[in-house]
Amino acid sequence: MKKSAIFGLVVIAIAIAVIISVYSNSSTYGSFSDAQKTTSELHIVGHLNTTKKLYYDATKDANYFSFYMKDNKGEERKVVFTGTKPEDFERSEQLVLTGTMIGQEFHASKILMKCPSKYTQDKLEITEAKATQASI
Repeated sequence: MKKSAIFGLVVIAIAIAVIISVYSNSSTYGSFSDAQKTTSELHIVGHLNTTKKLYYDATKDANYFSFYMKDNKGEERKVVFTGTKPEDFERSEQLVLTGTMIGQEFHASKILMKCPSKYTQDKLEITEAKATQASI
């Protein structure tokens, strides 16, 4: 066998290994009902339920944080995060959780928050009004 053929086979084998490893580490988006049906890790998009209490007590267990979230389909579940409570968590507009269902609780390994913009329409209008007055 020629060296170029062997080199080509090695490159193809490496490419296949990379594709398989990337595919196996990726997870898909779903809802709490989808997470109930599978054991693989899912991303769930939803909103924090502000009517129910958050639980985080750093003196008892700094790596336990729980809250209630509604997914985009309207289903609500208790979420347990094994980590510290993210800063400004209550102000988040949207949450993306990565994790799995254990019983009736969703155990999140990662939390991604979409926080409200500091550039709201009211502030933009005030800024534009000041700029107009300054130019007059």
